[in-house]
Amino acid sequence: MIAGKSATAEMIAGIRETLGLNDPMPVQFIRWVRNMLGGDFGISIFSGRPVLELISQRLGPTLSLSILTMILSVSVGVSFGILAAWRTGGLVDRVLAAFSAFGYSVPVFVIGYFLIYFFAFRMHWLPVQGYVTIDGGIGPWFVHLVLPTVALSLGYIAFIARVTRASMLEVLSEDYMRTAAAKGASSYAMLFHHALKNAGVPILTVIGISFAYMIGGVVLTETVFNIPGIGRLVVDAINNRDYPIIQSVLILTSGLYVLINLTVDLAYTLIDPRIRY
Repeated sequence: MIAGKSATAEMIAGIRETLGLNDPMPVQFIRWVRNMLGGDFGISIFSGRPVLELISQRLGPTLSLSILTMILSVSVGVSFGILAAWRTGGLVDRVLAAFSAFGYSVPVFVIGYFLIYFFAFRMHWLPVQGYVTIDGGIGPWFVHLVLPTVALSLGYIAFIARVTRASMLEVLSEDYMRTAAAKGASSYAMLFHHALKNAGVPILTVIGISFAYMIGGVVLTETVFNIPGIGRLVVDAINNRDYPIIQSVLILTSGLYVLINLTVDLAYTLIDPRIRY
């Protein structure tokens, strides 16, 4: 692949020697781990540039999209779940059930194309695709992220809202909640001071899982909206069979997944004092 289709045997042998592929496999593995721990993730096959440099250049758009998506998903999802639990069987609860079915079943790229067609082509309210760095102005940066953020967050809003509703319903049915209501506790105190705090562990768990799973959704969203982030970098690397980039992104995202799960586990002690490590 590196030498091209017209490569001679001597060229291929030289490339193998340069890459260290003639060494025994254990030696190659130890060298790779040593380089990776030192921040050297290899060189891109096609661009010839360090992989870590390419990833760092694409990190800004991906972080912007992920952070905005999580802010929207958590704020709307938790609020929607609390309202549905407080008015179980009512209009909000039925709307949540329908919205959850929609959010679970429709792929993110279908939602993305629908949003582009309606809000960009028909209404001309928002840009179709692209990305503007925050250095170019907060307004243009935010406007270009509205549609991809909404497209990516719908499924997570439905997921977080359903888990929040189920957790809140379980807590609201406890005896101490009925005692608080009999003593005249306000609805605000019952929902946020008592119920939400005691239902926080499963809600925090699903928020952490959603943030970790968002990596897969970012790839599709960035492709649909032509955002030059990590997702687009992975898609281009797969199409070009640029294995150092694919390998490095998988390792870094796996490490991020483990770190998020560890952070969530440690955060349990802040919500439930009964949990100790």
